[in-house]
Amino acid sequence: MHIVVLGAGALGGYFGARWEEAGADVTYLVREKRAKQLHKQGLNINSTQGNYSVSDPRVVTDVHTIESPDLVFVSVKGYHLTGTLEDLKVLINKGAFVLPVLNGIEHISVLQDYLGEESVIGGLSFIVATLNDDGHVEHSSEFHKLVFGPLNPKQSDICQQLRELSSKAKIEMIYSDSILQELWKKYLFINAFSGITTATDLPIGPVRDNKDTLKVAELILNEMQQLANSYNIEITDEDVAGAKSNLQNFGYDATSSMHQDRRKGQTLELDHLHGGALRLAEAKGLQMPFTEAVHGIIKPFEGA
Repeated sequence: MHIVVLGAGALGGYFGARWEEAGADVTYLVREKRAKQLHKQGLNINSTQGNYSVSDPRVVTDVHTIESPDLVFVSVKGYHLTGTLEDLKVLINKGAFVLPVLNGIEHISVLQDYLGEESVIGGLSFIVATLNDDGHVEHSSEFHKLVFGPLNPKQSDICQQLRELSSKAKIEMIYSDSILQELWKKYLFINAFSGITTATDLPIGPVRDNKDTLKVAELILNEMQQLANSYNIEITDEDVAGAKSNLQNFGYDATSSMHQDRRKGQTLELDHLHGGALRLAEAKGLQMPFTEAVHGIIKPFEGA
């Protein structure tokens, strides 16, 4: 199976290397700066689940040089999505399917509109990983979960191929026949978790220490449940309770990637996540006051 990893950041680098470890043919489509780094340093995975090194990763900067792709793994930030569309179109025309693992939900319709509904598989991931100064992946969490499933009946074969490959890889793979529901379940959690940690500039532990602050995150979960249900996605009270439990079970110093980006002075995925929820709510005539408030608080830091 030939997998193209579009953008070899921490997430793409991790799963790409794990698939290589399992025997897949992997190409990393990256920008010039990242290409030079990978050529010089290689790609190492320093992981709680076992280390792995790719000494000479196949790295390209020109999409037109890639032949016979089966799957494109897209793990860019939401604000970079539009910049990938032309390259994705080239790869789709060469026979590839696209598996995006971005946070949020709007990117699915953006990709389907541009590439065609048959080409876009549903997917998400749960992992805590960053790149170190040498461009290697530092995987610090005990979990490294990939969830995926078809959004169109014509994707059954490629999903089965990925399922077989991932079952051999050193990752936790979950195949889902209700992937859209899984996407929404993560979306409601990530909007609460990233929203409250970024808005307060605190990890989850100090947020939990103040019940009034934690209440805001819980109310965002409730708003996101209502939003999903308005789009005929069944998010149950049990799902919301599970998300609240996850907020309680994170380590004291755990925080979201958006909060980490705020700390580093980097661009935030605010519009893709909370802005997207507000746009979807407006289309249904819903009010989301707590999501809107957190969105407004974080907004001055969005383009940092």
